Amino acid sequence: MASPAPAAELKNVVAQFWNAEPCGMRYVGSTFDFAIQAAERYRLEPYIKDFAEFSSARGLRVLEIGVGMGADYEQWLTAGAIATGVDLSTESIAQTRQRCDQAGLAHDLHFADAEKLPFSESAFDVVYSYGVMHHSPDTARCLAEAWRVLKPGGSARIMLYHHPSLTGVMLWLRYGMFRGQSIRQCVYGRLESPGTKTFTKSEVLSMMSAFKNVSITQVFSPGDLLLNKPSSRFRGPIYQLAWRLFPRRIARLFTKRLGLFLLISAQKPAPLS
Repeated sequence: MASPAPAAELKNVVAQFWNAEPCGMRYVGSTFDFAIQAAERYRLEPYIKDFAEFSSARGLRVLEIGVGMGADYEQWLTAGAIATGVDLSTESIAQTRQRCDQAGLAHDLHFADAEKLPFSESAFDVVYSYGVMHHSPDTARCLAEAWRVLKPGGSARIMLYHHPSLTGVMLWLRYGMFRGQSIRQCVYGRLESPGTKTFTKSEVLSMMSAFKNVSITQVFSPGDLLLNKPSSRFRGPIYQLAWRLFPRRIARLFTKRLGLFLLISAQKPAPLS
C-alpha cells in the first residue's frame, strides 16, 4: 500500500470523487427525480429516520455535515428544523440546493470542511452526519468540531463505518487476499472515495470521550448484503452474478457483528448548575 497522501491533497481527491458522483446520484434515474432517490434511500436504509429523529426536530437548530444529494436535509426542513447544511463537494451543494428549490424550501447551505467548521461555539441543538466523517483525513477532528458547535446538552447523531465488516471482507477477498493487504487497506483504497476509514466500537468511544451517553447501534449497510445498485466500478458480469447469488439470509443470521454502519448517538455535557 502506498504512503497516505497529505491531508490537503487527499481532501481534494475526496471532493473530486463526490463532485463526479454525489452520494445517491445513481438512484435519481434518467429523469433526475429527487423523490425517487429519497424513496430508494429510505427503502434500503429504513433505520435512518428513527436514528435521525427528523419528526422531533421542529424549531431545533440542526447542522448536517455532508448533505450529499440532500434527501436527509430536505427531511430536516420539512420537519420544521432550522437546518444548516455543509459539504466539501460543490456538486453536492448544488444538487441539494436544486432539490430544496424544487420543493419550495428555504435553505442554508455552505461549502465547508468538517475539520474546520465556519460556525461559532454552541450554535446548534443537533449535529447530524451520516456516513461522512470517515472520508475525512482526520475523523477525530471532525468529531471535535461537532462537539464544539453543539450547544451544551445538544445531541450528536453520527454514522461511521465499522471495522471489520462484510463489505470490508468482500473487498479484501477481491483485492487484498493475494496482494498482502489488510481489510482496512482495501477499504482505504477501494470503498467509495480514496482514504475511507473504518473504526472499532472502542475506537469510536475513544474519539468521542468528550461526549456523554454515547450509544452505538450496529446495522448492515445495503453494501454488506449487496442490496444496493452497484457503483460504476462494480457492474461487470462477475459482479452481476455475485449480486444475484449472494446468500443474504445466511449473512443476516450469522454475521450481525460485521455490519458496516455504526449509528452513534451522544450528547454534549451540560454545565453543572
